[in-house]
Amino acid sequence: MSEDKKKIKEDKKINSKIVELEQQLEEYKSGWQRAQADYQNLQKEIDDKKSEWIRISELQVLTEFMPVYDNFKKAFLHHPELDVENEKDKKIKNWIDGVGFIMKQFGVVLKNFDIEEIKTVGEKFNPEMHEALGEEESDEEEGIILKEVDVGYKMKGKIIKVAKVIIAKGH
Repeated sequence: MSEDKKKIKEDKKINSKIVELEQQLEEYKSGWQRAQADYQNLQKEIDDKKSEWIRISELQVLTEFMPVYDNFKKAFLHHPELDVENEKDKKIKNWIDGVGFIMKQFGVVLKNFDIEEIKTVGEKFNPEMHEALGEEESDEEEGIILKEVDVGYKMKGKIIKVAKVIIAKGH
């Protein structure tokens, strides 16, 4: 075999090997890109799950906290009348003012978690947000909320506790 033919044959072998190696390179590169995309998708899924777990945990803690906060507010509304001239009553008033400040701090915490009370008195009854515990005769239009028995809450616009109310009865 002539030198040229050997060279051509060897060149063909080398070219064939180059093509084969380029194909392997593309396969590895493609596999690496898929693995990279899978990893990024997994990271996103983990981040989403983590956010969901945090949201669920926050909601669980806050919903456990709501009845305590509600009772605290109800108790605060029924503090005794005090004579501010009386030294003992002044001390009690200062204590009540301090408790009122703590209650406001609770309200700030709720607001920080985007929790708000559901509007009730004077509003039209909405079964998605309100639970009617009864009806009373009234000059108000039928279905208007007259009294709030128990406060309701929304978190980021989603109802987490319905408000319990008394509504106006139709004439």
